[in-house]
Amino acid sequence: MKKPTLCVAASLWLMAAPGAMAQGSADSTHLQWEVATLLPPGARLAVLSGDPRAPVKTTMLVSMPDDYRLPPHSHPGYEHVEVREGALLAGMGDKVDPKRTHVLAVGDSATAPGGIHHFSITRGPTVVEVTFEGPYTITYVRGEDAPQPRVFPNGY
Repeated sequence: MKKPTLCVAASLWLMAAPGAMAQGSADSTHLQWEVATLLPPGARLAVLSGDPRAPVKTTMLVSMPDDYRLPPHSHPGYEHVEVREGALLAGMGDKVDPKRTHVLAVGDSATAPGGIHHFSITRGPTVVEVTFEGPYTITYVRGEDAPQPRVFPNGY
């Protein structure tokens, strides 16, 4: 039996704290990082340009700890990633399988066309630059992989 997917239409207030906005500097040490609530716990993001809530080109940085796993998911439009720090094991398919990944090192990039199921695993603390046409939407292949609402203090 096919399991239902879960589609999460993300407004910025769902993706990060309400005060998040595009920032002038791409220097990751001076950015205002926010919790990325549409991703599994541990990820943080900083919007560099655009507005994830609006139908505009948006670029943001996403910071993830070592061995962070982003479950299989898709987006209605393209998603372009470039590794800024660390390494990203990127794969396509409906389940996370480290043996079916391609390692993206610092400076490497990849684009997932809209509708393609993809996943990733980090090696070492990793920062990626993500560019997409908003509004940001993520559909997890398995509904149970979608992050649950987080409650203070354990959910940040």
